Amino acid sequence: MNRNLLGIIVVAVAALAAVVWISTAQAAESTADRAAERVLGRADAPVTIVDYSSLTCPHCATFHVETLPRIKEQYIDTGKAKLVFRDFPFDQWALRASMLARCAPAERYFAVLDVLFKTQAQWSRAADPAKALTQIGKLAGLSDETITACWNDQQLADAILSMRLKGQNEDNIQSTPTFVLNDGAARIEGAQPFERFAEAIEKLAR
Repeated sequence: MNRNLLGIIVVAVAALAAVVWISTAQAAESTADRAAERVLGRADAPVTIVDYSSLTCPHCATFHVETLPRIKEQYIDTGKAKLVFRDFPFDQWALRASMLARCAPAERYFAVLDVLFKTQAQWSRAADPAKALTQIGKLAGLSDETITACWNDQQLADAILSMRLKGQNEDNIQSTPTFVLNDGAARIEGAQPFERFAEAIEKLAR
């Protein structure tokens, strides 16, 4: 095993330590289930943050690793805001990573997403990104067969690409990360500091 893959495994094991392992049978979901909206937080939260990100985007990783935990603690966990994650892949490996995350059960989605962003520098630059992503998928409890079937699911790929196209057309997304709050009442572009998000959320939550 090469050093890059070993590094991925070490970091991923730590990040997934609290995730319960699942069987392939438990993971079975339809393509429609896998393509469904992924929401972190309470459905009735007064502020909705739509997060358009690409899993190979370094600025997106910065937001998810450094800023989102503070937003989650102060606003999502307290019921003031919820985050809707929408895939906006810029390349084939971002698309494959998005598909992998969506092939884990919905309740494990954000845990897998967290691992993918935390280990982005390793798997996205690996000599064999598919092998590196497969290792992460296995740590999330997915079998080789499930991962292969996931990546061969053209309907899921099309659904993710349609999500990106919808973001371009409806929210004028041109770069990642871009955040649209409460249907355009506020908009934040780039990996801005926590204070920028806090200011916008506080205004909308009044």
